[in-house]
Amino acid sequence: MEHQHEANKEDHEGHDMSNMQHGSNPSMGMAGHNHHAMMITDFKKRFYIVLILTIPIMLLSEMIQHFMGFNWQFVGSQYILFALSSIVFIYGGLPFFKGLVDEVKAKNIGMMFLIAFAITVAYIYSVAIVFGLQGMDFFWELATLILIMLLGHWIEMKSVAGASKELELLVQLMPADAHMVMPNMVHDVKTDTLKENDIILVKPGEKVAADGIILEGESYLNESMLTGESKPIQKLKGDKVIAGAINGNGSIKVTVSHAAKDSYLSQVIKLVDDAQKSKSQTQLLADTAAKWLTIIALVAGITTFFVWYLSGQTLAFAMERMVTVIVICCPHALGLAVPLVVAKSTALSAKNGLLIKNRTAFENARKITTIVFDKTGTLTVGKFEVSKIISLQTAFNENDIIRLASALEQQSEHPIATGILQKVKDLSITIPSTENFNAITGKGVEATVESKKILVVSPGYLKENNLTIPEGFTANDTETVVFLIVNNQLAGYIALSDEIRPESAEAIKTLKENNIKSILLTGDNSKVAKSVSDTLGMDSFIAEVLPHQKLEKIKDLQSKGEFVAMTGDGVNDAPALAIADIGIAVGSGSDIAAETAGIILVNSNPKDIVNLVLFGKATYRKMIQNLIWATGYNVVALPLAAGVLYKQGILLSPAAGAVLMTVSTVVVAINASMLKVKK
Repeated sequence: MEHQHEANKEDHEGHDMSNMQHGSNPSMGMAGHNHHAMMITDFKKRFYIVLILTIPIMLLSEMIQHFMGFNWQFVGSQYILFALSSIVFIYGGLPFFKGLVDEVKAKNIGMMFLIAFAITVAYIYSVAIVFGLQGMDFFWELATLILIMLLGHWIEMKSVAGASKELELLVQLMPADAHMVMPNMVHDVKTDTLKENDIILVKPGEKVAADGIILEGESYLNESMLTGESKPIQKLKGDKVIAGAINGNGSIKVTVSHAAKDSYLSQVIKLVDDAQKSKSQTQLLADTAAKWLTIIALVAGITTFFVWYLSGQTLAFAMERMVTVIVICCPHALGLAVPLVVAKSTALSAKNGLLIKNRTAFENARKITTIVFDKTGTLTVGKFEVSKIISLQTAFNENDIIRLASALEQQSEHPIATGILQKVKDLSITIPSTENFNAITGKGVEATVESKKILVVSPGYLKENNLTIPEGFTANDTETVVFLIVNNQLAGYIALSDEIRPESAEAIKTLKENNIKSILLTGDNSKVAKSVSDTLGMDSFIAEVLPHQKLEKIKDLQSKGEFVAMTGDGVNDAPALAIADIGIAVGSGSDIAAETAGIILVNSNPKDIVNLVLFGKATYRKMIQNLIWATGYNVVALPLAAGVLYKQGILLSPAAGAVLMTVSTVVVAINASMLKVKK
C-alpha cells in the first residue's frame, strides 16, 4: 500500500493540484482554501482590468479598423497601442510568468510555460513592428488571448473549488463553540479547547461539538452527513455520539471522549484531504499525457512556424500560427480531467459513509471478482438477540423466565447476557436483586433470587448432571440456548441468535447481478456458516477459520486468478485485509485507524460495499470519459491551428484557439460534477 505515498511527493503539473492543497491540518481552518479563494479573486480582478484595456487596443488595431472599414490612424497612435498592450502583457501575463518560473524550478514544464511562451513571442514580435519591422502587429490578438486565458483559469479554479467544497462542508459540520458544563454554570468555550472527560451540553437542534458518551438525557441524532444513515438514530444514556451530528428535540449532556483534533470528523476530513492528494494510476497516466502534450505543443508550434515561414508566408502569419498551436495545446482539460473527478468522488464517498484512504484501491474496485465477507458484524448484526422464550412449567410464564434469568445475567459482559438484558429492557420488566452469586466455570451462573435457588446454564451442564433435556427441544443451527433451573427443577429455556442484517440479502443479490462472487469466511461453526450462507444465497462459505488462516484462504483465491476484496473488522483481520487486492475495513468510526485497509466503511452495512464497487466503476468511467475528451479535442484542434485546412479557408485565430481551450476545460469540469453515488 506504500506505493502511493511516493507519488504524492512529486507535485502535480504546476497550478492544477496546488488548487487542491487545503493546508495540512483541516481543523486549522483551511488555510489552503483561503489562499485558493484569494487566487480566484486575483484572476477575476485581472480579467476585468484586462477587459477594459482590451477595448481601446481593439479599436486602435489596424487589422480591426481595416475589418470595420474605418481609419483612426493618427500620429503616435501605435505608441498608445504599444503602451496599453504592454500593461496588458505585464499585468495580465504576470500569473503565467510566475507559473513559468515555478515550472522551470520544478523541472516540470507544463501549461504555464506554454502560455507564457506564446504571449511573449506575440509581444516581442509586435513591439518589433512598432519600432520599424515590416508587417502587421499582433497586439489585439495578444490582449484577447491574455483575456481569455485569465477567464479560463478563473473558471477552472472555480470548478476545482466547487469540487473541494464538499470537504469544506465537512469542516463546517464542526461547531465552533460548545456549552461546557461547570459545577455551577454552563460556560461557552471554543470547541478546539475541549479535552477528554469535559462535560458539554447539546441543546435541541444544535450540532454535537465533540465525540463522547451521553451522560444524561436522550434524543434522536441525525448523523447522515457523517455516516450516510438517513434516519435519525435514537441515543440514550451511555450511547456514543459523533461530533458534527445534529441533535433532535432532546437536550443531552455528553462526556467528551477525546480532543477535537482526534474526533471522528477530523479523521474523516484528514482522510478525504489525503485521498484527494493521493495519486492513483489514472492520475499518473493523466500527468504523463499532460507532460507529453506540452512537449508536442512546443515542437509542433516551432515546426509550424518554420513550415509556413519557409514556404513563403509572412513572418506575421507564421508567428500567428505558432502562437495558436501552442495555445490550443495547453493541456488544461487534461490536467483537470482526473483531479476534478478525484475531488468530487472522495468527498461524495465520505458523505456516504465510504472513507477512501487509497485512491488506487478505490479505482480498482471495478476489477473485483470475489468479495470475501467476515460474518459477524458485517452480514449479521453482531449482537445476540432473544429469539424465543419457552416455559416448561405452568408455575412460570415467559416473563418470569426472562426476569429470573436477567437477575443472574445483570453482572455479566457476555454477548448472551447483553441479549437477555436487552429483551428485559424491551419488555420493561424490573430486574430482581440476587444473593450468593456464583459463576460455574464455562457452564453458567447460579444465585439466590427471591429466596429460590436459580441457575442459568448451557446444554452441556444438563448433560453432565443427568438432567433430561426436555421433549420437543430442538435448537436451530444458528441459535444458542440457555436453560433456567429453579430449585433443581428445569423451568424453561431462552434461545438467542445473531440476526442477519436486513440489508445483507439485497447486497449479495446486487453482487450476483454484477457477476461478483460472495464468499463467507468465519471463525464460527459450519452449521451457523452454512445457514447464513444459504439464507443469503452466497456462493460459498469457509468456516471455523482462525484469524491467521484467513490470510491463507485469501491467497488461495488469488492464486486461482480472482481479484479479491476482503471485508473485515480491521482488528483480527488485519493480515487478510493487507494481502487482499482491496482491503475494506468495516466498523464504527472509532476504528478509523484500520491502517491496513484501503477503504473504510463507516456503517458496517454490506450495501455500502456494493455501493463502493458500483461507485468505483462510475468514477473510473468519468475519468476515462474526461481523458478521452481532453485528448480528443487536442487531436482535432491542433492540425486546424497549424493551418492544415488553410487552403480550404479554415483557420483558427489565437483567440478562437483560446476559446476552444476554455470550452474543453469547462466540459471536463461539468462532466466531473455530474458524478453521483447510486443508492
